Amino acid sequence: MFVPIDTHREEAAVMPGGERNGGVRATGGAGGDAPALPPETLLLKRHFTAENLPLVRAQVEDTAAAAGLGGVRLGEFTLAVSEIAANAVEHAGGQGRLELRLLPHELECRITDDGPGFTPAIPELLPGLTGTCPGRGLWLAHLVTDRLTVTTDTVGAGAGAGTGTGTGTEVTLAMRLG
Repeated sequence: MFVPIDTHREEAAVMPGGERNGGVRATGGAGGDAPALPPETLLLKRHFTAENLPLVRAQVEDTAAAAGLGGVRLGEFTLAVSEIAANAVEHAGGQGRLELRLLPHELECRITDDGPGFTPAIPELLPGLTGTCPGRGLWLAHLVTDRLTVTTDTVGAGAGAGTGTGTGTEVTLAMRLG
C-alpha cells in the first residue's frame, strides 16, 4: 500500500542574499490582518552534481550543526538530504539545486531539479532491495524527517516554457530544532 505525499506547494519567503524576511504580512485573519510571517534565513544555496555531491553533503551537515541540529537528528537530516539529492542526480539529469533555510522552529531543506518528475507516493514498508523496486531513498527520508513534501510541476522557465515539454520536482524536508 502506498501513502500519498502532501503535494501542496509552499512559496519561499526568503529574500535574495539570505536576508531575513520579517516584514511580510499575510491578510485574511480577523479584521483582515494576520500576524507577521515568521522570519526565514537562507543558510546555504548550492547547485550540485555527482562530482560535488560529497562536498555538498558535508556543507549541509556543517551548516545544520551550526544552526543547532545535533546528535542523531543531525545524522538523520544529513542522510535524508543526501538521499534526496542523490535521487536528483540519478533520476533527473545528473544535477539539482539545494536551499537550506533556518525557520523559527525547524531546519528546512528544499531540493529541486528539472527532471521528468514522478508520481509522488511513499511505500508504507521498506521497498524491496532490487533495482526493480524504487523508492528506498524517499522512504528513508520520509521515515527520519519531521516533514517531507514532494511537488512535481511543469517547468516555467527556459526553452520550452509554458509548452509542457519539461517537468521538475521539488522535495522539501525539515527537522524540528530543540
